Amino acid sequence: MHQVNLRNFDLNLLVVLDRLLEERHVSRAAQLLNMSQPAVSRALTRLRDGFKDPLLVRTADGYDLSARALALKAPLKVHLKQLEALISQPQFDPATDDRLIRITGLDMELSLYIPKLIRILRQQAPNMRFEILRQEGDSFSMLDQDEADFCLSGIAPGHSESRLHRFHVDTMPIVCVMDAQHPLANQPLTLKDYAAAPHGLVSITGKGPGFMDKVLAEQGHQRQVMVRLAGFTSVAEYCSGSNLLFTLPQRVAERIAAEQPIWIAPLPNELNLPQVNFYWYWHERNHQDLRCMWIREEFQRMLEKEKPR
Repeated sequence: MHQVNLRNFDLNLLVVLDRLLEERHVSRAAQLLNMSQPAVSRALTRLRDGFKDPLLVRTADGYDLSARALALKAPLKVHLKQLEALISQPQFDPATDDRLIRITGLDMELSLYIPKLIRILRQQAPNMRFEILRQEGDSFSMLDQDEADFCLSGIAPGHSESRLHRFHVDTMPIVCVMDAQHPLANQPLTLKDYAAAPHGLVSITGKGPGFMDKVLAEQGHQRQVMVRLAGFTSVAEYCSGSNLLFTLPQRVAERIAAEQPIWIAPLPNELNLPQVNFYWYWHERNHQDLRCMWIREEFQRMLEKEKPR
């Protein structure tokens, strides 16, 4: 089969060919295409050169289709419709959409917002599916590698930032949690007592010091991390009946304290930590996707309704 170089073929001619094969008449085709008759005649000449076939064959009654034209007629319509669908603006209908949406982040942080968001989304998109993915080290790499559609995070991306978009979800202070019977509960927490106490740490990577170790080092202190966890879910169990301290975002701490007799204390004033900002991130590849745009809008609407008046 002779290989055709599409760069040498004007694909606009296919629209003219479709009308010519349908009408079998140059003047009628020109009228329906809103073109002049000479322009359609010139297009027919170019089509004949391109296909190496007469396509329209003159008869006593006008024009008839060549064997090649008859073979082209039906598949040409199919391919033109496919091209129109490819070029046309994509459509999105929540009521019928069944796409899988992948979300990643730390367990307890996600639990503060995502269950309610999914309930809201499923009211309008009952067939849409959701997968909450375990955050493996770096959720931003998961976005960059198209392993997740969205991530919720209280840390800034260390890479790929130019390819990511975000909006603000929440702001909250960092607090300390401990068993309600802990010796440091029910009293102001001093920097000396905080640094000297045994600590638990929620660590995404499971390696290296936590951010609080760096803050303490700047103050000339060092803490001992006795328990390192991969997520927030079991923090309450490790606090309960122990002398461990965990340092967490406030709303995460409040969620944990609702399940166990846990005491929440402000951090020592000397630490002077900024509040944590949580953001909803997505990749540039999905920025104009109608489905992802709808999810972002619904999330923002939910957050707006939850703001104190």
